[in-house]
Amino acid sequence: MAFQPWQGGQPAQNPYQLPAMRASHADRERAVDVLKAGFAEGRLGQAEYEQRIARAYQAQTHTELQALVADLPQGPVPQAQFAPRPAMPATFLPVQLPPPPTTNGSATGALVCGLIAPFTWGLTAIPAVVLGHKARAEIRRTGERGDGQAVAGLVLGWLGIGGWALFLLVMVLVGVTRA
Repeated sequence: MAFQPWQGGQPAQNPYQLPAMRASHADRERAVDVLKAGFAEGRLGQAEYEQRIARAYQAQTHTELQALVADLPQGPVPQAQFAPRPAMPATFLPVQLPPPPTTNGSATGALVCGLIAPFTWGLTAIPAVVLGHKARAEIRRTGERGDGQAVAGLVLGWLGIGGWALFLLVMVLVGVTRA
């Protein structure tokens, strides 16, 4: 069905044609937006713009709205689900999304060292703290993931160091009281 641009009057009605789909308020607003853009670009004069706006708000069908905007660059208002889908161009390339940020290796190392510290008699507590601080600095600089792992490694490492310090303090106090 070919649409003729608006000529200032009512669109011709064919008595043998089925009734056109009724327009919604949103359809009228879309047509008004196209008319506003045409007026702003200087494609419509003031009088014609005002006539078309009035007709758009009075339009009952999509056919009437399409006739009002058919000669403007944004073209006819599409008919919702009945509009044909454009064919996919032969040169279609899928959008390449950036890869997700990687997890910082030092953060993972800090967490592992902190978790195994109780099983290594606390020998990995100091590496957990060092790796945790290093990982947090790298994460701030590069935007990598793993800040939670780094913090967990730091906490476990400091708990391990604190446990060793408490153990040594108790041993010293026990040795002093025996002497």
